[in-house]
Order: sequence, then structure tokens, then C-alpha cells
Amino acid sequence: MTDHVPLLQGGCFCGVVSYAVSARPLMSAYCHCSNCQRLTSCPFVHTIHFDAAAFTWTHPEPHESQLDSYDNPLKPYKRRFRCKTCGVGVASYNSQTNRVSVWGATLGRNEEGKIVGWDIAKPTAHTFYGTRMLDINDSLSKWEGYESKSERLG
Repeated sequence: MTDHVPLLQGGCFCGVVSYAVSARPLMSAYCHCSNCQRLTSCPFVHTIHFDAAAFTWTHPEPHESQLDSYDNPLKPYKRRFRCKTCGVGVASYNSQTNRVSVWGATLGRNEEGKIVGWDIAKPTAHTFYGTRMLDINDSLSKWEGYESKSERLG
């Protein structure tokens, strides 16, 4: 990605791990699937998907020296990455789709604590809403699976 201008940047809590993305998201949604719930210990997560070519680690090389990875045994084509220092999950790679996902809460913030590039990153839907842990009363569409690729629930 050396020739690409980052649209979004982010990283872990302690700042040891960082990344940049040079393209608009292919998908940005609040995911309520049971895998995300269990892997993040949260009722849902803001997931943002990009073509892998648009993503790069920006912390000092070798990048792997600062990252732990976890391959989901239920979906072995998905590898999740987290910071070895603070433990924050920052990205995942799907080898079936050649996409990288980052989580909205890891995006860079301005002095007021607002996400830089929110207009690019903001979610458009709730996905896997059938397995939600709580109801969300907002104007975003709710889907059984992926947005526009499954039954709309609301």
C-alpha cells in the first residue's frame, strides 16, 4: 500500500499495533453473530470489511512480532489478530473472500474523542440480528445474515 493514501487509520489501545486502509469499506455494519459475541465478549461489534489489498499494518516491522493470531476452529479460513501488549483485537483476515475486517472502536480519534473518518466508516445495518442479545432501536436496517443477502428483519 505504499502508493496509497490512507482513508482510515487505527490501532490497539496501547498504540503498539497500528494499521491504515486506503479504500472505502465494502461493508460496515453492527454484527450480532454469536461468533463475534463470544470472541469480543460484547453483544455486538462494529465490523468494517475491506479488500485485503487496501489494508496494511503500519507499526514497525516485523509486524508479526507485535501480533498474536487466532484461527477460529469453526471457520478456519478466518484469522483474527490482536496486540501482544494490550490484547486488543484489531483485525481479521478471511482467506475465502480475501478481505480484512477491522473493528470500528479501533479507528483513530480526534481530540474530542470522535472517530476520524466516521462518514466513511459509519455502519449501514445490523447483521445477524436474529442472534442479538439486546434490541437496538435505531433507524438502521436489521438482517438475518449479511445486509441485502439475507432476510430483512426490520
